[in-house]
Amino acid sequence: MSIIAPPQNPLAYERQLREAVHQHHAIILAHNYQPAWIKRVADITGDSLYLSQQARDTDATTIVFCGVRFMAETAKLLSPHKRVVLPADDAECSLADSITAADLLAWRAQHPEAIVVAYVNTSAAVKALSDVCCTSSNAPEVVSSIPAEREILFLPDQFLGAHVQRVTGHPNMHIWMGECHVHADISPDRLRAKMNEYPSASLMVHPECGCTTSTLYELADSAQDRVRFLSTNQMIAEARKTTQDHVLVATEIGILSDLRAANPRVHFEAVNPRAECPYMNRITPERLLESLTSTRDEISLDETVVGQARRAVERMVDPSLRIWTRP
Repeated sequence: MSIIAPPQNPLAYERQLREAVHQHHAIILAHNYQPAWIKRVADITGDSLYLSQQARDTDATTIVFCGVRFMAETAKLLSPHKRVVLPADDAECSLADSITAADLLAWRAQHPEAIVVAYVNTSAAVKALSDVCCTSSNAPEVVSSIPAEREILFLPDQFLGAHVQRVTGHPNMHIWMGECHVHADISPDRLRAKMNEYPSASLMVHPECGCTTSTLYELADSAQDRVRFLSTNQMIAEARKTTQDHVLVATEIGILSDLRAANPRVHFEAVNPRAECPYMNRITPERLLESLTSTRDEISLDETVVGQARRAVERMVDPSLRIWTRP
């Protein structure tokens, strides 16, 4: 994939973009994995759930979501009456695409009494067939709320599922064998090599990285003291307060610009410097500007899907709604 070039004249471009944002009563949201030039022109930067909550709470009537499709769909679920646009036709997600609604229907038929827990990195159609969504940070809490005697279908990330099963000890979890190709490529060998090369460096890692299951829990106790399992927003918060001089980062490299901005004193280094999501790099300057007025970028969801999927998302953010009976 060719690298998308940033605006040739950043100041003129930003001026034009801000005028269009004001004219259309819009807000630009950018995921942490987006290129640095997009995050510079965005109103708010964060992880997918945080941005969807910001979309819900803003007075803006047009939400420009710079990320991938499932993120823009989640924003639409929480803001069904707002115009939500994704400035790229092909900004998909290998993890979200690893399970379809048809796949889930077939899986549920094999386990009709199971509670379906869907990582938020899924399509709206999959969320609509799920009982509750979760983030990487609250997945253990969500799973722990489900009685031990109930079966759980956890999807779609096999590495996050294995991490959650390990930390919760839930005895009845079935885990879908999906993965993010970028996180899966952060290999155990590369992680071991980096930690051995820099024995005083700490490590921030997403639970959904492939290296977590096969490597980190095998390390010596002293090495485990160096490791923090964190969601995207938690990584930013940890970066602000860390006293370390050198931090290894096991996730998509787009977050590095945010980590370095949060704490310029620290040397943040990617475990895999080529861990770049091609789908997060689909937006061009021209398409971003055009999305404020174009109808082709608008997210449209079936009303039934919105109602059912929104229930699963609301259960994710409100524990009081987690009443585990089938309708």
